[in-house]
Amino acid sequence: MKQFLSKGQLSAAIIVTVLLVDQIVKILVKTTMYLHESIHITDWFQIFFTENMGMAFGMELVGKLFLTSFRIVAVVLIGWYLIDIIKRNLKTGYIVCIALIMAGAIGNIIDSVFYGVIFNESTNSQIASLVPIGQGYGEWFQGKVVDMFYFPIIDTYLPNWLPIWGGRHFIFFSPIFNIADSAISCGIIVLLIFYHKELGRAFKEDRRE
Repeated sequence: MKQFLSKGQLSAAIIVTVLLVDQIVKILVKTTMYLHESIHITDWFQIFFTENMGMAFGMELVGKLFLTSFRIVAVVLIGWYLIDIIKRNLKTGYIVCIALIMAGAIGNIIDSVFYGVIFNESTNSQIASLVPIGQGYGEWFQGKVVDMFYFPIIDTYLPNWLPIWGGRHFIFFSPIFNIADSAISCGIIVLLIFYHKELGRAFKEDRRE
């Protein structure tokens, strides 16, 4: 049976789809919810609107400008690598993983580069809205990444008899994330589990060339 899409077309479709869904959800949340507002879906799943200046899952480790610049350089390198492995006709699943990682990285770059200049600030008492370019809450490359998916699968207090941590509030899986983060994580996890040999082989071929 003839393949419906070429590997290049499949990669492009994945990247465009992830970006569209990611940005639609982010803009919808940002323009309809107050900062830190929560929508209870189930006891273990909430839509919780938050923003962060850092890396995936809300981690803040380095300066914002450096982080955004690093992401852009990383996306350029991933894009070059994606084109290279498509030309070399590597396994479709491997290419899909790289496309997911690239799409997720671009998704968060869009927030970082543009959101600061096209949205006013989200607060606990103000819902953000689009504003003329340059009248937003920040500068170019200083935008905050929008996160919303929260899965407190276990939300409890540790037993008092437990040494050191006894009686403390404990939440299993507390990170709040977005679709772009999910795309990156899924791409990396599947890559490491199912395509680690392919990854090693691809880099060996790059070094020989």
